[in-house]
Amino acid sequence: MVDKKNVPARILVVDDESAARSALTELLREEGYEVQSAGDAFKALGRIEGWTPEIVITDLKMPGMDGIQLMDKVRERIPDVSVVVMTAFGTVESAVEAIQQGADDYLTKPLHLGQLLVVVERVLQHRALRLEAERLRSELARRDGLDEECDYDNLIGRSRAFRDMMNLVEQVAGSDASVLLIGENGTGKESVAVTLHELSKRGKGPFVPVHCAAMSEETLDRELFGYEAGAFAGAVERREGRFVQAAGGTLFLDEVADLPMPTQAKILRALQEGSIERMGGTESVPIDVRVLAASDREVHDEVQAGAFREDLFYRLNVICVRVPTLRERRDDIPLLAMHFLKRHTRTSGKAVTGFAERALGVLLNFDWPGNITQLENCIERAVVLARGEEVEPRELPRELMNSGRSSNGLPTVPGASLRELERFAILQTLEHVGGSTSKAARILGISPRKIQYRLNEYREEDNATPRVVAK
Repeated sequence: MVDKKNVPARILVVDDESAARSALTELLREEGYEVQSAGDAFKALGRIEGWTPEIVITDLKMPGMDGIQLMDKVRERIPDVSVVVMTAFGTVESAVEAIQQGADDYLTKPLHLGQLLVVVERVLQHRALRLEAERLRSELARRDGLDEECDYDNLIGRSRAFRDMMNLVEQVAGSDASVLLIGENGTGKESVAVTLHELSKRGKGPFVPVHCAAMSEETLDRELFGYEAGAFAGAVERREGRFVQAAGGTLFLDEVADLPMPTQAKILRALQEGSIERMGGTESVPIDVRVLAASDREVHDEVQAGAFREDLFYRLNVICVRVPTLRERRDDIPLLAMHFLKRHTRTSGKAVTGFAERALGVLLNFDWPGNITQLENCIERAVVLARGEEVEPRELPRELMNSGRSSNGLPTVPGASLRELERFAILQTLEHVGGSTSKAARILGISPRKIQYRLNEYREEDNATPRVVAK
């Protein structure tokens, strides 16, 4: 469903049949669109002199200048205009040919009112996606011209959730206070940690990560604190640990909730005393590090469960930065997708420049349980499989096509499209009022005729009637 917000889309109707033109114009105006009409292609060109439509709906067969010629003339003046052609039922092949020549969609006469609204909304959605993709290409081109220090790996976005996080990151980066990053797997917590380090006064020092979940207690102790020669079998010489290696810089403890209890006690002591002891040694070694930690679980819950030391939690959680999921920053999906596309086309050497509108729609509608990591893997796969200059839906993983509904059939919020939520609301309300469209319309605040349009639409979708749409 198109969100017209408070600015109705402008539609120009062109048909040499007066009755059909008037009926179509009235219908679209009743749906809230701003509509003008013309009886032939020459009058249509006059209409657009001082008025710019988003969509031109034109009859294919007209005397003097046909719909295809009109499309070409209009696009000389309005390059991004969308065009829908109308043709008689028995000449659908002409409409298919028109689409191949650049039309966005077609309608068959006599017009099916529900089909009309579906096509108009679909064309407006595709148009919005196309314009968004073009804007993103321009923004990425601009970013490429900026100083590299402005690009922090995968930290790209413009959504409210992303901006709120980055405002906090910039605010606390200059401090030496410990920061705890909380967020799901794949949200980019390590990228945030790297940014905190680079923006800090320690930015020229080392950034030393330790993945706490990947090592046993003994291995962790060796890695963090180092060891003396002879501390265990095979230790032939002294080795400095990560605390010392990070001197003057940042130590990043990833998946900190998985630290064994004995190691937690040793880290707490190191932070309290500002020094460590190597395994097998007695010498106190001073340390100068800022500690950043991250977890995909709520560390406070681990404290309540007795699995994490409360005193260490408060040492690490001086500042808490919550890294939003991709579901919470859905506006950033196109921008990130274009960023990853450029990255992987550079490494693969393939000439893929963007996404088809429908492919971009699939990306926007998916829930992304694996977050940014999953999105990048998906784009890398699409680049490998891409056959043309744009990524098409067929080149995206199959699981992306089955999004928007929970296992019990209810639409998920966030995750479902506005159209799916509307369908759910209409059908559930009709069930509640015993099938009365007039009662349902009063409850939903829409016209009974619109409900009838939608019901016809849903029947067509459920019957999976094939149709040709613009590529």
